[in-house]
Amino acid sequence: METNGNMSISHGSQPSDATDSTNKEKPNEKVVFINHAEIAWQKRRREWVGDQSQKSQRAPREPIMSWTTTYEDLLMTTEPFQEPIPLAEMVDFLVDIWLEEGLYD
Repeated sequence: METNGNMSISHGSQPSDATDSTNKEKPNEKVVFINHAEIAWQKRRREWVGDQSQKSQRAPREPIMSWTTTYEDLLMTTEPFQEPIPLAEMVDFLVDIWLEEGLYD
């Protein structure tokens, strides 16, 4: 690569005169930082979680499993449940069983 002694090449280490004049013309204007990653994350989260305003309008539904269901009742059968059991209901059931058994403190 040949270099010409009469030319100086700037690699951005010093600001150009045009940039300086632009900054001097608008000293009160602030640069606003926009976090595009956070905006994309919030959008993806809304898609994943759904509209929270509609969830609060749902009426609470009756539990699928009976309150008298025991852990042995679940283990003794190979039949599928009549309908899917919500995760929160199953977690509550297991925590109650574990507390009774002394497995969860």
